[in-house]
Amino acid sequence: MKTYAIILAGGSGIRFNSEIPKQFVKIAGKLIIEHTIEVFEKHPLINGIIIVINPEYYNRLEEIVQNNAYRKVKKILNGGENRQESSKIGVFACDEDVDKVLFHDAVRPFVSEGTITNIISLLDKYPAIDVAIPVSDTIIKINKEKFIEDIPDRKCIYRGQTPQGFSLKLIKKAHELALNDNYIRAPDDCSLILKYNLSKIFVIEDSEFNIKITYPLDIHIADKIFQVHKINLGSIAPSDVLESVKNKVIVIFGGNSGIGLEIFNLCRKMNADVYQFSRSNGVDIRNYSDVSEALTKVYKMHKKIDCIICSAGILKLNFIETADIDEIKDQIDVNFLGNILVAKASIPYLKQTKGHLLFFASSSYTRGRSGYTPYSASKAALVNFVQGLSDEVSQYSIKVNVVNPERTDTPLRRNNFGKEDKSILLSPQYVAYATMKILATDINGAVIEVRKQDEKEFGAQETFNK
Repeated sequence: MKTYAIILAGGSGIRFNSEIPKQFVKIAGKLIIEHTIEVFEKHPLINGIIIVINPEYYNRLEEIVQNNAYRKVKKILNGGENRQESSKIGVFACDEDVDKVLFHDAVRPFVSEGTITNIISLLDKYPAIDVAIPVSDTIIKINKEKFIEDIPDRKCIYRGQTPQGFSLKLIKKAHELALNDNYIRAPDDCSLILKYNLSKIFVIEDSEFNIKITYPLDIHIADKIFQVHKINLGSIAPSDVLESVKNKVIVIFGGNSGIGLEIFNLCRKMNADVYQFSRSNGVDIRNYSDVSEALTKVYKMHKKIDCIICSAGILKLNFIETADIDEIKDQIDVNFLGNILVAKASIPYLKQTKGHLLFFASSSYTRGRSGYTPYSASKAALVNFVQGLSDEVSQYSIKVNVVNPERTDTPLRRNNFGKEDKSILLSPQYVAYATMKILATDINGAVIEVRKQDEKEFGAQETFNK
């Protein structure tokens, strides 16, 4: 028997105060609805997807599905006048061999693979499942005159989310009863189960990240979640990394030391054609002609370039009041302007290969650090640039991302902060390996966190050191 996901995308954008429904707003290089569909498209236990859409946007969604070649999307259906009717349309469109269904809001793009897996597994034991999170505020119930009527114990109060999971037989019966009863006020599908007393509903506690994008402010929150929410690279096997890098042509700007040098060494071990350029061999990323000539040189040899990485960076500890003007300019020019120039020169080559463009941020990008504000500000600007550029070049299937490692044991750090306990620092070798994992994905427009706690995966990198 099969499990289907029914994605409810019938919103009109009224509360969002926008000319287009919120599911068609772009964040981190993709439309919100694309992020949502892809979670279910990639989940191994989901056999099919039905999308219920506002009829006004049927053609637009059909084009999105075709352009992305979503193979699990079985049907796109016009929705009804309310959520309950749209759910009913999805339920009755399921094929006979479907046993379990999950309902999910199109504007919840952060639902996790683990939550979906948990729901599907527990549906073998419980016929109805909801996901929710505990409230942190005190909840008050008021009467029509706006006086407090009750203050429930918040230990028992949760905020409902989606997906909601059901046996198809159960939820179909609920909608049949509602249809015969002319009942049209159900806020979600679990409420139908409760109304007709069809089953107990088991609740899974979910994540604060699984927000529903409803109001304009939520876009800014979602954008920040994409920045800080860790991209899961743990499931990518060493064999996948080898396959994605082998025989690729890779160019590194800033590859003569630190993380860049480790990436260079690792690429060579993985049988990639890799080239590094830096000021030590006559290429200054602040000079567009230097960057352009370097890429032209590589392209003439191989007739392609698959990935371009810019790890070049400089840091000078100093307070703005006493900092040398030239040092301030150098940090901005290398850490920000130079990266932009690398990006501009890279686009023609990566359009041809639908390749990857990778940059490096710093943990200081989220909040300016006293004593090295030009560096922190440049890294924050770089993150913003990557997010914007990823939108611009997504039409060419170019993937643009920024790697954000925690404190790493590099010459740049040692020169500025002196001797530190290496046990609290990331090794540049692990950061290099994590960076190579990105090439095995289609991630775009993301800030990819690399943390010390993740370095337990470093053993996998030894596969390439033998």
